[in-house]
Amino acid sequence: MRQPDIEIYLKEEFLEELGTWLEQQVGRLDLGPWSGTTRRGTLHGDAAIPLMIVRKAAGKWASIWFESDRTPWATDLECARALAHGLNREVRCSIGGWEEQHGEADADRWYKVTVAGEEEFTWALKP
Repeated sequence: MRQPDIEIYLKEEFLEELGTWLEQQVGRLDLGPWSGTTRRGTLHGDAAIPLMIVRKAAGKWASIWFESDRTPWATDLECARALAHGLNREVRCSIGGWEEQHGEADADRWYKVTVAGEEEFTWALKP
């Protein structure tokens, strides 16, 4: 089932590699300037895909949020797999679409995705 948006997490020191990979895989990436820890842009592939990068969203991890259901990936996990293999870096994503009304029980369940495979873990993102 296609998710309404995609969010993944990548260590901040690899954000430049992310931009290069996105352009190679999808199309032109236009990024605006940083506004504090946030940077917005658009990825131009088959469709214009708004995205937002938030530095230090979880410690040394940046959040990359594709604000569209028209990405090349149907799910967070599919995107994380592609990026992990493309950059040979660990990528994190939630286990599945989580909504507040579902409660807190599954909110801390995440995947670590690497070229070696996927592992479920608990990632408490509380401040």
